[in-house]
Amino acid sequence: MLVLDYLFAAIPMLGLLIFVHELGHFVVAKACGVRVLKFSLGFGSPIGFGQHRLRWERGGTEYVIAWIPLGGFVRMLGEQLPGDEREPVEIPDDVTPDEYLESKPTWQKLSIMFAGPAMNLALPVLLFSIMLWAGIPKVDAVVGMVERASPAAAAGLLPGDRILSVAGEPVRFWDEVDREIRRRTDGELELVIERDGTPRVVALDLGSRSALDEYGDVRQIGWVGLDSQRMPTLVGVPDGDSPAARAGVHSGDRILRVGEREVEDWEQLRAAYVALASSEPRPESVEIGLARGIEEDAPTLTVVLPLHEDLRAAGIISASVLVGKVLEGAPAERAGLAEGDLILSVDGLPVGSFRTFADTVRSSQGRALQIAFARDGVVHDVQMSPEEREVAGPFGIDGMEEKVYQVGIAHAMATLPGVMAVDQERNPIVALPRAVEMTAAYTGMLLRGLGKLLTFQLGADQVRGPITIIQIARKSLDLGWQAYLITMIFISINLGVLNLLPIPILDGGQILIASIEGIKRSPISLRTRELVQQAGFMVLVLLMGLAFWNDLSAQFEKFIEWLGTEL
Repeated sequence: MLVLDYLFAAIPMLGLLIFVHELGHFVVAKACGVRVLKFSLGFGSPIGFGQHRLRWERGGTEYVIAWIPLGGFVRMLGEQLPGDEREPVEIPDDVTPDEYLESKPTWQKLSIMFAGPAMNLALPVLLFSIMLWAGIPKVDAVVGMVERASPAAAAGLLPGDRILSVAGEPVRFWDEVDREIRRRTDGELELVIERDGTPRVVALDLGSRSALDEYGDVRQIGWVGLDSQRMPTLVGVPDGDSPAARAGVHSGDRILRVGEREVEDWEQLRAAYVALASSEPRPESVEIGLARGIEEDAPTLTVVLPLHEDLRAAGIISASVLVGKVLEGAPAERAGLAEGDLILSVDGLPVGSFRTFADTVRSSQGRALQIAFARDGVVHDVQMSPEEREVAGPFGIDGMEEKVYQVGIAHAMATLPGVMAVDQERNPIVALPRAVEMTAAYTGMLLRGLGKLLTFQLGADQVRGPITIIQIARKSLDLGWQAYLITMIFISINLGVLNLLPIPILDGGQILIASIEGIKRSPISLRTRELVQQAGFMVLVLLMGLAFWNDLSAQFEKFIEWLGTEL
């Protein structure tokens, strides 16, 4: 059943992508008057048994759905493919000279060859348009947290503020906010926000920090200390002499209510406390209900907390980086960190979120970090050097692990999700350009990755084949239809771009040959064409071999590990 699950996810996806590609060649070839001898989805013999097979003929073309769903082809009259020299193609009796591919002008040949990759690049536009029509769930451009001692905090931004524009660029969703901030690394940044229904302009000094990009390279990004995620009501009490510590509040406590008001996230906690502190007449203290731990069944208790102007004055800060677990043998353990420690700063800079802390560690390249943390009301300073460790990669697929720098700690409690919205556009005049723009963004990301692969900035182990594609298809289907469509989009773009590489036997190689013939105004000799096709075929076989090796080696290593444990 497990194999069937994978095939159920992969075959429709691969079948559609192959069909779309070959359909492009087929339609344009027919439009140019080229006789198409065979249209095959898959390789090998037609699916079926005996005389009952998925094979039929119509209009002089043989249509086949074959057993091996790892590709397909459109055979045109006069087209030379590897193996034709050993098994000559049977030519129908009713063929006319102008139905041969080589009889067509160069522009028609190029159109036919470009049509397959073009269809693979057009399919994502259609799929993105469908997704926009149905609506894509996204995180809204609403501030969920403001890191302490950050430019955003200094400028007075608050959770709940809706961001309308960043540096003059209108934004609707948080990914747009994040992108516009990250791409700028210095100067002043102007935000237009909406608070209590009123727009206002906020200017703040743009900070920067190091982070990893999608290819694992370290780069500087803009930072202001904003995030869409909301902070839970997990508290830190770094000063043992603070009013909160004397009242019995500990780092790691989770506040459930302030007086009679229940609170779910940090902003609700802050607002409830400030509302009481600013009330007239102001009470001297407030009853706080809290849980001693993050577990659902954690013991609860009530403490009486003196009222000050805000939580920080009472000695309470958000436990943005509270150590929940320390890995055995990791740099954090060797440096003396333990569960319940509250990390305050790295290299003298305050840490206001676990994301900022993680980015700093991962982009450190192993250099020593000076970390300040609080334990039992006392602040300690330690130095530790992150170590490179292997972690699960996208979708948790074996063989796609990634190496990142870590210190070996896990956060005690995850952040809460931000405000969700739906990106929906049913006006085709608006949706189509947006779909093209989204496709172009994915294509650009793929081209940058391909460039890094060709310049050896990425290892050959990043080349993957059908087994990994099948696994990704299955995992994406588990995440929902939108993840499945995004996966299909990315693979379709891959198929379109890779087929344009100037490798003989691929569309790009055929485009190059047709272009050379058009320039020299005479065909390349049959012998030269055969040698070029054979060389291209060998290159393709080597690439496929590398992809299959990378696919299988991970599974083989897993099998060897299992065998060792069993023996």
